[in-house]
Amino acid sequence: MERKEFLKRGLSALGAATVAPVLAACNKTTVDATDTTGTTQNPNTTGACTVTPAETIGPFPTKNPAALIRNDIRANSLGIVMTLNITVLNKNTSCGALAGAIMDVWHCDKDGNYSEYGGTGMQSTNLTAVSFLRGRQTTDASGLATYTTVFPGWYNGRAPHIHVQIFNAAGKSLLVTQIAFSKAVCDEVYGTATNFYTKGLQNTTNERDNVFSDGFSTELATITGSIATGFALTHTIVVNG
Repeated sequence: MERKEFLKRGLSALGAATVAPVLAACNKTTVDATDTTGTTQNPNTTGACTVTPAETIGPFPTKNPAALIRNDIRANSLGIVMTLNITVLNKNTSCGALAGAIMDVWHCDKDGNYSEYGGTGMQSTNLTAVSFLRGRQTTDASGLATYTTVFPGWYNGRAPHIHVQIFNAAGKSLLVTQIAFSKAVCDEVYGTATNFYTKGLQNTTNERDNVFSDGFSTELATITGSIATGFALTHTIVVNG
């Protein structure tokens, strides 16, 4: 089954539980990759308190996230180094910080492949023996969890994205969602960092993506930094905690 066909079937997120990095400029010039859409894309950071949309967990969720408690999720993955700063707010407390929430993140590598899967029609590259670019953290008193990863690649039928699942401290799933990237940042990365990202520009925009096409304003990340120095992603997720 092709990934695009799988996603079109709209799998529900409910019922799912869940080494040395390379950081190098692609040329001798620092390329500014600050998101040109502004420093705050997520309305939840400007006073609104809207629950983040739920999205499909599939087709490659982490098989045993409790075994992957780590901040640095790169393993041996290559790409532009990126820090994830993801804050969880609780709709039920007027968007106060949700401390002690369990957060799982996962995404594809620079070539568009997921660890823990492969050898099938959905992903021909067999990566079943490794678990890179997956990790679990618990949010701090400010609702923040931080990871070190690399800028994800892309694959046919999907815009670039990161998967996130939030649980409460007791392990109940509160939300499965995804984080989107602006086209400007993706074009800059895939069009410039060609020593890592060899597939060229992504072939699916957020507007034409199966998951994001119904709206992605509260799922769009803020990206700062550069290809030469690395990126920082800042994002806020609101759940019914």
